[in-house]
Amino acid sequence: MINNLHLSSILKNHNTTIFVCFLMNMLDGMDVMVISYTAPSLAKEWDVSPEMLGLIFSTGLFGMAIGGIFLAPFADQIGRRRTIIISALIMGISVFLTCFCQIVEHLLILRFISGLGIGSMLASTATLTAEFAPKKTKDFWVSFVMAGYPLGAVFTGLLTAAIIPIYGWKMAFTISGIITFCALPLIYFFLAESEDYLSKVEIKKVIKEAKEVLEKLPPEAHELLPPFPKVTIVKNSVSSILSNSFRKKTILLWAAIFMAFATLYFLTSWIPKLATTAGLSVSLAIYAGTVFNVGAFSGIIVQGYLSAKFGLRKIIFLFLITTASLMAMFGFFKGSDFILVLFGLIGFGIQGGFVGLYSVAVRLYPTEVRATGVGWAVGLGRTGAIVGPIIGGIFIAAGYSMAINFFLFSIPLIISGLATLNIQFSDSK
Repeated sequence: MINNLHLSSILKNHNTTIFVCFLMNMLDGMDVMVISYTAPSLAKEWDVSPEMLGLIFSTGLFGMAIGGIFLAPFADQIGRRRTIIISALIMGISVFLTCFCQIVEHLLILRFISGLGIGSMLASTATLTAEFAPKKTKDFWVSFVMAGYPLGAVFTGLLTAAIIPIYGWKMAFTISGIITFCALPLIYFFLAESEDYLSKVEIKKVIKEAKEVLEKLPPEAHELLPPFPKVTIVKNSVSSILSNSFRKKTILLWAAIFMAFATLYFLTSWIPKLATTAGLSVSLAIYAGTVFNVGAFSGIIVQGYLSAKFGLRKIIFLFLITTASLMAMFGFFKGSDFILVLFGLIGFGIQGGFVGLYSVAVRLYPTEVRATGVGWAVGLGRTGAIVGPIIGGIFIAAGYSMAINFFLFSIPLIISGLATLNIQFSDSK
């Protein structure tokens, strides 16, 4: 008979861990986008103003930023697996409870709480994947796991389109919460803890115990012992990722991910309006978001494959600069059905390049501070996700055309690409 320990070792292998991380990011995409897809029905039923809807969206994004900055770093202290379980619980409970909301204030609180779990989940799964994936294909597998996010968004769009007309918008949150709860057994039985993390924990434990023993010995005994080996343990705090060794790299990473987030969320927030304003029929405009996310999923996978072969920084730069060029040419295609194809190409490029920045983050930092580094990059980047749609709204309200908006938001992508190109890895790729 197979004992529990042996069964656990069979279930928790590298492949299943990476696959579970992929599924967790699908849940992230689902729990983030469910509010966007239910917003029209919610606004109609509760008579919610566009300004209040914007606040609801921003509250979720703010929660993701806080989750990335303050919750994700716990993965460096209590482990990646435990942090992912906690994040999934936070997401599941808050999303499920949304179906019982009766006033906007309750919805705001729950969107913020779900954001905490989502922000932490993204950073933790990226970190765990990087520590399980083979070194030669690490960039591909991190990108593959992050590709679960847009795939979850596509799935949610199809699900809510079928559910809302029959059962109402609250049912979408009920199902989303239940699906998240159902994922908890998968995490428990199939998700292994990072071996890199465990080895560092053991080293710290051994050093601590050795020092305790030495302190109990009489002073004359110390002279008979060989010198105590010097082992550098990096403290798992934000001060470590801003130390002299990492400061320049960290600031460049923050700049790159902030700029990419700003443009990405400008696009995802305004795509339906952008599509109709650009000349698409209402029926075609409905599919603009789906086309964007399908393109995003493809772009993430292709980026991961190319990065593994030709170098991460160069491929991210190429993706972001190409996307900036497509956005700058947006005005030339106004009124054409090719706009729908253009949305797909832009999704391909911006999400491919943007997700590559997660791989940059996990490669920059050692195991002891990896989750902290990724969490802070994601958290501070999320402020760009808040700022981008707001600035876009200001430009649109000021009467700027869609072509001008696209041109202006191509500039942050250029800055992001250049910042990424200047981040130096130890292997220089």
